Amino acid sequence: MPIAYVGLGSNIGDKAGNMMRALEILGQFDGLKVTKISSFYETEPVGYEDQNWFVNAVAQIETIFPPEELLSMLKKTEQVIGRRETIRWGPREIDLDLLMYDQLCFDSPDLVIPHPRMHERAFVLVPLVEIVPDQVHPILKKTVTELLTELQPQKFVKRI
Repeated sequence: MPIAYVGLGSNIGDKAGNMMRALEILGQFDGLKVTKISSFYETEPVGYEDQNWFVNAVAQIETIFPPEELLSMLKKTEQVIGRRETIRWGPREIDLDLLMYDQLCFDSPDLVIPHPRMHERAFVLVPLVEIVPDQVHPILKKTVTELLTELQPQKFVKRI
């Protein structure tokens, strides 16, 4: 069964609760199983910085669904939790990003795998390293641990 990695983030309302609810909803889809969850991390916003800090995590998922269908499930889960589209990188109840899907490299107007900025973001790499330190980035051909080690010091990321 293919293995995917999903980044979770929230900075509105009960942040950790929103993320737990998202994981619970995802676990209810037949053909999808959440197999690992990182710790939750408090992180500074990136991009649009005039907003609340985030809580972030990464989940490992086994699924029978192809990437586009998995993305659709992630978007439906965001809607159930109450996410509304606002400004790019703005405040949100929940954000679910498909980071990697096996070693697939995929590029369409709606989805790019691996996530094009994941290797630049400590709030993605720190929880990813926690659950799969030897996972290799399919384009950069480095482990996520190596990518984190090479990352320039940046925004605050702290386990909570």
